[in-house]
Amino acid sequence: MSEDVSVIVVGSCMTDLVSQAPRLPKAGETIHGYKFFIGFGGKGANQCVQAARMGAKTAMVCKVGKDFFGDNYIQNFKKNGVSTAFAKQTEKAATGAASIIVNDTGENAIVIVAGANMLLGQEELQHTQSAISRAKVLICQLEINPDASLYALRMAKENHVKTIFNPAPAIVDLHSDFYKASDIFCCNVSEAELLTGMPVSSVEDACRVGLDLLEKGCGSVIVSMGPQGCVVCQSVNVAPKLVPTITVTAVDTTGAGDSFIGALAFYVAHYPTMHLEEMARRANLVAAVSVQKVGTQTSFPFRKDLPAELF
Repeated sequence: MSEDVSVIVVGSCMTDLVSQAPRLPKAGETIHGYKFFIGFGGKGANQCVQAARMGAKTAMVCKVGKDFFGDNYIQNFKKNGVSTAFAKQTEKAATGAASIIVNDTGENAIVIVAGANMLLGQEELQHTQSAISRAKVLICQLEINPDASLYALRMAKENHVKTIFNPAPAIVDLHSDFYKASDIFCCNVSEAELLTGMPVSSVEDACRVGLDLLEKGCGSVIVSMGPQGCVVCQSVNVAPKLVPTITVTAVDTTGAGDSFIGALAFYVAHYPTMHLEEMARRANLVAAVSVQKVGTQTSFPFRKDLPAELF
């Protein structure tokens, strides 16, 4: 890759099969929905696309199937200005897929089949080493093999590249090195509960789990709380801080957390001297724009759609 990339995402691509229905069906129940569409998703790809739309030079490290969905996905990256130099296709598995049901209040239920995502391994990551070493930020999640995510995070740390780790979907016995390899450990309430075993039903609870996660070795922790904003905990400044967001009418919250992380990565890469609380405040506002439109990546704003003061 000739040009240096500022944000590299090592993660998942999923084809979203989305049904909109008045409510989520119960077990054994069939209900009528009123809209169906196919979209581009996967936490890794979502985060990458949002960073790109904000104006970051991005590259996606991923694996998709040599199938219709895989071909389409690579085109989608190109359309969003994301480098596909490390987006590989395999004949050994299908492109990852997610079945999503969204109800009238914007809540969702999701089943994911990881497919080709699980075949991204150390061998592919070794080819990305020089690109990662020249990047500003690396983002990882847990929708690919966790060993591959940890390998990428360690590679970034060794090269003094800032790491953002999103432990999603959360796993109970997360390897302790994930915390130590995370400059910014960014999770939502349910992930924080699962990782710490502590319930979170208030901002105070979120502050408590944030500090608990910080003690595991993260540089800083952000616990996102949807409409309440997020709690930021930093090892340099131990008092946790609630960073509120604006109140909006949510139409579809799918991908809001990914929009937040993609925007956060843009700020970390482009405004390295900005305080983390301010980056989080701005990322909250970007995510708030995304929940006002239906779909995942289709709802992610471009730089031109956002107020100039965010830049």
